[in-house]
Amino acid sequence: MGERRRLIGRWLLAAVLCAAALTAPAAPVVDDRGIAVDLARPPQRVVTMLPSLAETVCELGACERLVGVDSYADWPPGVRALPRIGGVDDANIERIVALHPDLVLLSATSPALARLQALGVPVFGVELKTLADVRRNLVQVGRLLQVAGAEAAWQRIEAGIAQAAHELPPRARGASVYFEISGGPYAAGAGSHIGELLTRLGAVNIVPPALGSVPKLNPEFVVRADPQVIMLAADGERPPAERPGWNRIRAVRDGRVCAFTPAESNVLSRPGPRLAEAARILARCLQRNARGGGS
Repeated sequence: MGERRRLIGRWLLAAVLCAAALTAPAAPVVDDRGIAVDLARPPQRVVTMLPSLAETVCELGACERLVGVDSYADWPPGVRALPRIGGVDDANIERIVALHPDLVLLSATSPALARLQALGVPVFGVELKTLADVRRNLVQVGRLLQVAGAEAAWQRIEAGIAQAAHELPPRARGASVYFEISGGPYAAGAGSHIGELLTRLGAVNIVPPALGSVPKLNPEFVVRADPQVIMLAADGERPPAERPGWNRIRAVRDGRVCAFTPAESNVLSRPGPRLAEAARILARCLQRNARGGGS
């Protein structure tokens, strides 16, 4: 009987400690503006204003805490049913406030930051451009939500990227690549997450780091660079063969152009938990357009 009481006592103590851990104030987390965000308790009503941030919350096992997402969030599929609060430049502040969030995750440069802060809404600004940014953001959001698994999630992502690179045959490496994100044309620079994935896969980005992560290019720049492979996101400009002077580009002449579907473009454009899938999409394009042919 005494042993039973001791076991019950230990169980009750463990339950109390667990409850205390869930309600204890989190240590302040510094966002990418350099501002410490101090929450009194783990947030239970979270709004995200970038698709990659919704994906991050769900990757950390806290999808049920989301009460609102931006206009473009669509992964995992369950977030499609959540209230929409606009985008980076057209956030619906009134609707966000009406959701009574105890945390809003958004871009560190969003115009909505100052307005939400003035209304007393807890905000956390993030910078998401590189692979290192994605890893840091996973850790930051994990700490804010007071959930474990951020480092394990990153290790899965890293392993997936490494596997995609390892499985790419040598003949598919070394090609010069132009990746067009959208009309303008806007390109993925070498310092962007797409540029870093291309480097991991052994490709050579024609856009140098000095031009920034997503520069707007003069179309003649691409013609002069003469890439061997062209990659186009779903919302890119008209097909390369119809652009003035682009018939001089090797990739256009040889038909080495990957036009990604909207679903593939979403995966590729979002610096978040699906980076390994993005690496596999890029790898398939490189293999199909490898020198000497591909499968």
